[in-house]
Amino acid sequence: MKNWLIFISVFMVSLSLVICILVLWKAEAPYHSIEEKAEQLALDAKALAIVSESYTYNGKHSYVTVFGVDEYGDKKAVFVPTNLKADSIKEVFLKDGITEKQALSVLKNEGNVQNVLSIKLGYEEPGAVWEITYLNNNDKLNYVYIMFKDGDWWKRITNL
Repeated sequence: MKNWLIFISVFMVSLSLVICILVLWKAEAPYHSIEEKAEQLALDAKALAIVSESYTYNGKHSYVTVFGVDEYGDKKAVFVPTNLKADSIKEVFLKDGITEKQALSVLKNEGNVQNVLSIKLGYEEPGAVWEITYLNNNDKLNYVYIMFKDGDWWKRITNL
């Protein structure tokens, strides 16, 4: 009887683990699919010659930010809307703005940063922005948006 209880317990834990992994894998699939399509659109539109990285940015409008190199060897970020319309693609040369490290230093000069959760380059109404998500010293969630072109503050959402 004891062996049956051990078998049933191990089986249930294993089944739960497999189901959790499958759910997470299926939940990630749409993001992976749209990122692949956006990368291909950036290549087809000749905005980039080589793609190095991409991720989804959700602001007022959703974009896939695709990083890479153009045909002249210049590093660029291309913002492909999630509706995949080629005429709505925006792009910036990475040399024309602040880096991720510079955006973090602008934030840390403000103080009160305990833990940076994420930093993403995205596109909003005024242009390209760095979205930084962090926890402050009181463990409150904060979002700040720093302009890519000059490092000025655009928007802050604090103490959530």
